[in-house]
Amino acid sequence: MSTAEQHDAPDALLGPADIRELAAALGVRPTKQKGQNFVIDANTVRRIVRTAEVRPEDVVVEVGPGLGSLTLALLEAADHVTAVEIDDILAAALPATIEARLPAKKDRFALVHSDAMLVRELPGPAPTALVANLPYNVAVPVLLHMLDRFPTIERTLVMVQAEVADRLAARPGNKVYGVPSVKANWYADVKRAGAIGRNVFWPAPNVDSGLVSLVRRTEPVATTATKAEVFAVVDAAFAQRRKTLRAALAGWAGSAAGAEAALVAAGISPQARGEALTVEEFARIAEHKPAPEKAAL
Repeated sequence: MSTAEQHDAPDALLGPADIRELAAALGVRPTKQKGQNFVIDANTVRRIVRTAEVRPEDVVVEVGPGLGSLTLALLEAADHVTAVEIDDILAAALPATIEARLPAKKDRFALVHSDAMLVRELPGPAPTALVANLPYNVAVPVLLHMLDRFPTIERTLVMVQAEVADRLAARPGNKVYGVPSVKANWYADVKRAGAIGRNVFWPAPNVDSGLVSLVRRTEPVATTATKAEVFAVVDAAFAQRRKTLRAALAGWAGSAAGAEAALVAAGISPQARGEALTVEEFARIAEHKPAPEKAAL
């Protein structure tokens, strides 16, 4: 890289003035309804890319690229980036931003104009990493959908509301351990990967943000139950999280006695609560679901 290129490289990323100028030109005002908070700090997006351990050979999928702050940093580091954007104006503008600021990488960028929850396939090579600043109101469903739909995603780093980050990374026994924790753990080893201050966003949110790292399990959870069967137990267990599993799973099992039988067969105390169980233990319960009783003729 020449001295001139080294000097120019940081300028490819968007700073606070660039973001506001771009937003003004597009007539964009970030909305709470869409959970939009644009990252305006180039050092933060570099830190995200670094924490995500994006490699030169990676094919990265980004959800909710917004004006392109993180997209540009990902393109600098990865082989290919596919961005999924639901907003009409932002989706239309992003390719031009890439061409203007990183022309050498424009052919390594693809845009999918869609709601991420509806995405069933992506153009180009299969994604190896997911890196995203997820809108707070849809963070968990979008994350779980992408991990489920694209099994080639090995590493994920998402920026989410700090409270959501805590839930995703919680371990059994933690008071915020719940449905997101267990379901994320079905796919990956999950951990907190840092905190993000409010002042790197425009507009500044009234909550803190956190980074969550998810590394795909090398071996899936060993169980004869399907994902849907396991998740049905998880949903039932936490729908009434203060109840014992014997009571909480009564509806799922057909009766409290049926729930107790399934729990005992799985080697789990009927008096335990969902927040104490690992994803593997939920899978064992799912394997022992009682057969529905046939109605009397």
